[in-house]
Amino acid sequence: MNKVKCLIIGSGPAGYTAAIYASRANLAPVLIEGPQLGGQLTTTTEVENFPGYPDGVEPFTMMDDMRRQAERFGTQFVSGIVTKVEFATPVTGNPSPVTHKVWVEDTDLYEADAVIIATGASAKYLGLESERTYRGRGVSACATCDGFFYRKKTVAVVGGGDTACEEANYLAGLCEKVYMIVRKPFLRASDIMQQRVLSNPKIEVLFEHNTLQLTGEGKVQGADLVYRKGEPDEEIRHITIDGFFLAIGHLPNTELFKDYLKRDAEGYIIVDGDSPRTNVPGVFAAGDCADPHYRQAVVAAGSGAKAAIEADKYIKSL
Repeated sequence: MNKVKCLIIGSGPAGYTAAIYASRANLAPVLIEGPQLGGQLTTTTEVENFPGYPDGVEPFTMMDDMRRQAERFGTQFVSGIVTKVEFATPVTGNPSPVTHKVWVEDTDLYEADAVIIATGASAKYLGLESERTYRGRGVSACATCDGFFYRKKTVAVVGGGDTACEEANYLAGLCEKVYMIVRKPFLRASDIMQQRVLSNPKIEVLFEHNTLQLTGEGKVQGADLVYRKGEPDEEIRHITIDGFFLAIGHLPNTELFKDYLKRDAEGYIIVDGDSPRTNVPGVFAAGDCADPHYRQAVVAAGSGAKAAIEADKYIKSL
């Protein structure tokens, strides 16, 4: 059993920033790095909107910079996946502080005074083999992150909700043309978002279309679509595109904590207003696992700093 003051779960911008702040506060944090070093950010090709990198930076380089900064101040890193947690709650009338238990790979037990959850969220994909082939080479799940690379080019956005409409409009401000691939015969977005899409001359909405596969030599250059899939009059259509954006939602990586933490209908951890505090004292949430709105590296990093500051205050109050 390992006893620590502050345990951080997750190694994206939120987790690493929390580690920097926690280690500088002399909390001697231990960070469990999880299955994907750097988190969802590493699925993109280049980061150009994070402060401090005027020429842009490769995501792995940026995450390594953050990791080395946290390590410089004393953060201990543990490779592995958290498989089980037991979060304790104080007993009324009992002044003894509680500790939270976290198991790594089912075998290594850590007891911590404070836990910072920074497990992020995972974008939903269609499940096509070609999506995996072209991931980082034309396939993206973040228009705000990657749209800049497709200026004056042609792209497609998959989805029919508010997020898809928002991303299509954003991309239309950069790109020559935007296709919206919508499975249903209608948009699910709010009326105002529908109006913005349907009135934008750069956006062409392809209702009742599904993507069969992406094509291209080394990068996305086109997509094969099927119209009215499953009906007798279905037809195959090919569109020429340079980028393929998924906008069908995200899944927060929070299932492990469902028995202890309050979550919303989509699984995002519910925090106390603008703070990173959860419903369990001493447990804090930072980054995309508690943010259904922004999903940006700089926002996640800021929330990681907030979580570490709150964890420090909590530990000093014990």
